Amino acid sequence: MANVQVLSKGEQTRERLMDIAQDAVLNKGFAGTSIDEIIAEAGITKSGFFYHFRDKNDLAKAMLQRYLDNEWKVFEQLFQQADELSEDPLHSFLIFLKLFADMMGDLPNGHPGCLVASYVYQDFLFSRDVRNMTTEGHQIWRTRFRERLDRIAERYPAKIDVNLDDMADMLSSVADGGIILSKSLHDPSILPKQILQYRAYVKLVFAGA
Repeated sequence: MANVQVLSKGEQTRERLMDIAQDAVLNKGFAGTSIDEIIAEAGITKSGFFYHFRDKNDLAKAMLQRYLDNEWKVFEQLFQQADELSEDPLHSFLIFLKLFADMMGDLPNGHPGCLVASYVYQDFLFSRDVRNMTTEGHQIWRTRFRERLDRIAERYPAKIDVNLDDMADMLSSVADGGIILSKSLHDPSILPKQILQYRAYVKLVFAGA
């Protein structure tokens, strides 16, 4: 039987504050989000907010860490599903991308937005440690995706000259770009379609036409 983590009242309040802040930041940016509006929606006092976070930057740091942890947890779960369905590294990665696209396509209102991208756009607002976290987040994604591509390349030499670091980064670019296009064109189906285009590219690179 799976263990279910029960949050204390204080932990629930902290999570609620981060939920409210994240929605606001994704909708109007960090600069346009105030502590006053966050506590008003949460229904707590300002002293209650400062019990959980030292300042707005501390809130930003906690939000980003939670986002990075949750994002990679999702990727790990999808990779695990894909690995269970195929031991072949290429087929497993292609299954992962299909599962990823399906998951994005099942979001009723589309992806709410990438918190990392939102931070990068306004990095001058954050402390150095928060800026470093966004860099480290992208580096971790590059490393993890590159590990998958290395396994594929060992069994399926690339049919064209490619840089595997660039291919790893391309998945992040496709996902973030797909989110932007989906929002700009008011079409949630664009993001999963972009992921499937990346999937087709990976298949062509390693398996050919």
